[in-house]
This record gives sequence, structure tokens and C-alpha cells, in this order.
Amino acid sequence: MSQRLIRPALCLVASCGTALAGGLDRTGQPIGILFEQGGDSGGYLQLDVFRANPDVTGTGAGIAGFVAPGGSYANVAEMFYGVGGALKLRINDQLSAAFIAEQPYGSDLLYPGSGLDTELGGTLAWAHTASLTALLRYRINENWSLHGGLRYQEIKGDIRLSGWAYGAPKALGLPSANGYKVSLAKDGAWGYVLGASYEIPEIAFRATLTYNSEITHEMDTVESGNPSPAFDGRSVTEVKTPRSVNLDLQTGIASDTLLYGSIRWAEWSAFRIDPVGFVHPVEEGGGGVGLVELDDTVTYTIGLARRFSEDWSGSAEVFYEPRQDGVVAPLFPSVGFWGAGLGLRRDWENFSLSLGARYTRLGDGRVETLPAGTARANFEENDILSLGLRVGYKF
Repeated sequence: MSQRLIRPALCLVASCGTALAGGLDRTGQPIGILFEQGGDSGGYLQLDVFRANPDVTGTGAGIAGFVAPGGSYANVAEMFYGVGGALKLRINDQLSAAFIAEQPYGSDLLYPGSGLDTELGGTLAWAHTASLTALLRYRINENWSLHGGLRYQEIKGDIRLSGWAYGAPKALGLPSANGYKVSLAKDGAWGYVLGASYEIPEIAFRATLTYNSEITHEMDTVESGNPSPAFDGRSVTEVKTPRSVNLDLQTGIASDTLLYGSIRWAEWSAFRIDPVGFVHPVEEGGGGVGLVELDDTVTYTIGLARRFSEDWSGSAEVFYEPRQDGVVAPLFPSVGFWGAGLGLRRDWENFSLSLGARYTRLGDGRVETLPAGTARANFEENDILSLGLRVGYKF
């Protein structure tokens, strides 16, 4: 079984349901570059770019008929791009290093309309992250290896609550969350990565288990936009990006044919945004609850890759993330998804070019706010088309 069979870079557009599925995941935090064979020196460089085009439309449930009659919310999730790169260096026969730059999480969410006459119009959730990971891999023997390293991550974001779902508009002078804004300034913090792999080279089998630690940020925070003083002011908000575990599997099943799969668990329940003013008790002018609360996610992927010739290879995969009740929050909603992707790769002597495409069908979601169980909008039959490009160079 040929070890040179490497599945095309379909992972470029993995988890592109971002901002509406899988928490805020955009990359899945892959470490596959550690296993690239590289060129004569064992070195390998890759550059990635992807573009995601969400088609997310919902219908308002209406509030008191004449107040917010229930209109349409079109293009709630905006188009976004992602860029990244990675470098692998072979130190000796047992030790190699890798550096990975990526944008692992993000959100580009904006409900169209005004907070004066809609349930959620003007509500905004924007988040951006960037990380740099330095890894070492130590080969114990032909079968076993260990890997680990440090990750530096930066994050920033803005949130705005708008619409009658959060109460009367600020212009009416009544205490409510309608018109509330919070800005979370950029913060950088450190985490770590630990893992191990088991391989059987004769059949191109490899199982890799990787743990990504949570990263705790202390973000300078500015709250504003409500008559009550409890909503206004400066503070520091603790935000934790989630710890996660990736299990990646592959095995040869025929000459030049590879079966692969992965399971990713992410503890999104630990990702909370609780600005001090907003979480004050309601009688003090606060919201009385956390601003952002998410559920843990588990994402499954399985696929086939085949090398057609010395120069061409391709892959196809399906993926799934369950979501049982279909109830979502207006900010960073996670509704589950399923989908499929295709990848094609062309190899030259030292260069390779990979193209990937993914179709993601989002699960139907019912947006709710307080009081608990109060429906504000319904989102059905929405999807995302993602396209990715990877350029690789062996040296």
C-alpha cells in the first residue's frame, strides 16, 4: 500500500458552517502537516485560502401583531474568507517541527432591519480570531509518535442586541436590552496542544488523537446603549475559547485508495461572554443572564481518497453534526448540519495544487429569547457553499 497517497486538501473548507453551526468553528484545528513527507530535506510549505457563501434566511414570529408583524430576515450570515498557512521542518529522523497559522473561529452575523419595528433587526455578532501554533513530533519507533506544542491566539469581537425581542427601543426611554452594545478589544493568550499517533505503514493506517487546550482571554470591554447605568461602562470580561479533541483515522483499503474519517468534540459550553453590566440582575437594569451561551458539539466526517495517477488524486467525503431540539439563540446560533465535499489535487515534482468544494445544509432552527421558550424567528432550508484552494511546496 503506497504511503505517498495523501488525501487532497478538502479540509481547507472543513466546518464552514461557522457562525451558524459547530459553535464558531472555521478550521477544525488540523495538524496533518506534521505527517507530510516533504522534499529532500523533509520540508513542506502550504498556503490555504477559502471562501464561504452562506444562504441564511428566516421569518420573524411576530410580536403583538402591530409592534413587529414578523418580516423576513435575508442574508443573516455574511460571506467570509479565510487564509492560513503551515510549515514543516525535519530536524532529524525522529524529530520534526511544524508551524501553523490559521483563523480557527469567527462570526459574521447581522440581522437586517431596524430595532424599531422588527423582532431582531440590527442584531449583530462579529468575532475574529487568529492563531499561531508551534508543534514538535517525536517518532518513538515505526508505529508510535508523540506530538505537542504551544498555541498563541488573538481574539476580538462586537455584539449588538436590537429588536423588540429584547424589549422596547432605547428611543422610548424604557429599560431594556434593545440597543445594547458591547465591544471586546483584541486580546492575546496562550494554550497548548498534546497528542499521539499510531501507524501501520504497510497498510497506510494511522490513528491520531489530539487535545487542544482551552485558552482564556481577559478582554477590555466597553458596554453602552441602554438607559440603565448598569449597562454602561468599562470592565474586563473573561472569555474562554473551547478545549477540543480531534480523532483522525485513515487506512488503505485497496491499491492507491484510502478510507479516512474524523471525530471532533468541542466544549462550546465553556465559551461564555458575560459582560459585567449585562449580567447584573434585572432589577438593577441588567439582563440577568449570560450574553452568549453555546452547547458542546461533536462533528463526524468520513471519506474516500484515491490516487488516479502519479499526478492526480481526488477525494469525496460526507460530514454530520447532530442537533436535537432545533432551538437556537440569536447570537452565534448552532443548529447542526450535514453535507458533502469533493477535492481534487494535482502534483508536480515539488509543487501541488488542491481545490476543494463543500456543500453544507444547516439544520432548521427556532430562534428564542427570554422569557424561556419565546419564539422570535424560524430559519429553515438554509445552506452554505464553500470553496478552498491550497498550494503546497516540498523542499
